[in-house]
Amino acid sequence: MSVQTWTWILVGLTFTLYFGIAIWARAGSTKEFYVAGGGVSPLANGMATAADWMSAASFISMAGIISFAGYDGSVYLMGWTGGYVLLALLLAPYLRKFGKFTVPDFIGDRYYSNTARTVAVICALIVSFTYVAGQMRGVGIVFSQFLQVDINMGVIIGMAVVLVFAFLGGMKGITYTQVAQYCVLIFAFMVPAFFISMQMTGNPIPQLGMGGKVEGGAYLLDKLDTLHTQLGFKEYTSGTKSTWDVFAITLALMVGTAGLPHVIVRFFTVPKVKDARKSAGLALLFIAILYTTAPAIAVFARTNLIETVSNKSYSEIPEWFKNWENTGLIAWSDKNNDGKIQYVAGNALDGKPKFTADRGVNGERLVSNSNASANELYVDRDIMVLANPEIANLPNWVIALVAAGGLAAALSTAAGLLLVISTSISHDLIKKQIKPNISEKGELMAARISILVAIIIAGIFGIYPPGFVAAVVALAFGLAAASFFPAIILGIFDKRMNKEGAIAGMVVGITLMLFYMIRYKTGLIGVMSPRPASEWWFGTSPEGFGTIAMIVNVIVSVIVSRMTSPPPENVQEIVESIRIPSGAGEAGAGH
Repeated sequence: MSVQTWTWILVGLTFTLYFGIAIWARAGSTKEFYVAGGGVSPLANGMATAADWMSAASFISMAGIISFAGYDGSVYLMGWTGGYVLLALLLAPYLRKFGKFTVPDFIGDRYYSNTARTVAVICALIVSFTYVAGQMRGVGIVFSQFLQVDINMGVIIGMAVVLVFAFLGGMKGITYTQVAQYCVLIFAFMVPAFFISMQMTGNPIPQLGMGGKVEGGAYLLDKLDTLHTQLGFKEYTSGTKSTWDVFAITLALMVGTAGLPHVIVRFFTVPKVKDARKSAGLALLFIAILYTTAPAIAVFARTNLIETVSNKSYSEIPEWFKNWENTGLIAWSDKNNDGKIQYVAGNALDGKPKFTADRGVNGERLVSNSNASANELYVDRDIMVLANPEIANLPNWVIALVAAGGLAAALSTAAGLLLVISTSISHDLIKKQIKPNISEKGELMAARISILVAIIIAGIFGIYPPGFVAAVVALAFGLAAASFFPAIILGIFDKRMNKEGAIAGMVVGITLMLFYMIRYKTGLIGVMSPRPASEWWFGTSPEGFGTIAMIVNVIVSVIVSRMTSPPPENVQEIVESIRIPSGAGEAGAGH
């Protein structure tokens, strides 16, 4: 059977499963809609958290970034896994013990202020919409290639699918759908890795295969370094980022993880604080399976791409290249008219390629904006995981499986983010502030209408994406680090932190991060294009600036809180009590 037939079968089966779960787990109350009734087992919650966490950025884009950035790409591995440890140890149990549905709910009650709650809602919406933009782009990429539909139609189909299981089931439906999606995505990620590792190194375990020997006796990484230097690239295993920028990006991703509202809310879905700890540990185990495999897939894909494409004539290029070329995510511009693809160091094209309707003399899609660089090849980083099985010439069912896994990863995270958006509006704005006496039925309806509006906005982001998936997601982590993390961590561990300090810190932090992101990533402030790296503050990239904005937030919060009146006595007592382990007794309470 063809790849497209296999894809329709596997995607159809998985979507039928998701829809069936959504109907079975339909929410009948706001508690079921917001936190799945608080009755999810640690194992199920661990899987759901892993699926929620491992978005299109993890599944589709992270290995792609590593395959192009090499050593520099390791910041994503360190930041995202380290951040989850931070979340599990420092935040999850305490937030669960506080017993609030959402992060704005925690901030509103901890800082005894509806103003603080409103600022937190605005921050949650900014972070979630930035994050969900990357997910919808991932959905569009998968649908456009494997189901042979227009990328915009792919986004619209993805919107409709998310709408069904988020609209019907809320957190209850999403949780059990995400358990199924975790199983699909991890199977889809690992199967090609096993195949390709065995094919290239004779070792079926990809983590070991990456450090193994290939045909001829050379180590795979040494071979890739040699291929890189021959083409004029830096060695794959060497880095170009400064030590400070590596530290800043890693820390921004770590503390951003610990401030992500769609992950934090998962710890309210289990019955007890102990279960929150268990599910955090299990989720870390489930996440590690993918994260330790991603560098291996990056190495396999990069090696295969260079060997398959570089210095080959277009007539020799395998069918996979021409299939992806039609999507606009890979392109060749024959600048020296020799009929061969010259893949060497240098920028292939100015930004993303724009194609004309015609084909060149060699059959390639003509590109309208090629520049004078010697490099003739453009490859979108987001295709590396999806195209990897095709590059390695794996069976069609494996290629289709990866498509189903990519959809599972993107849709599971999109659903979690959209739920955060809807609960922020229906629970934290309408129920807590605008209309406190709203009925449960009315609140549930408001939540569902909010999801509908959020999905439409997310779809627009998917159709007009602000960048490749992992870059957009990294900026969302910076926003979370700059806004939520200090307010949450100081709210748990600093009794003296008051509403004035928290509000001032969140406003300053997210404003600073937004300014830097827009100025140095999109160029909308003051100039028409992003400012160059030579102008970065303290040599800090936009992906790492969340660290500086977070530090500024903490400083502002502490100074303002010390210059204003302390929080009420009852709030200080609550802060003291959530840090005491359950069942600690009177001895623990005295400390």
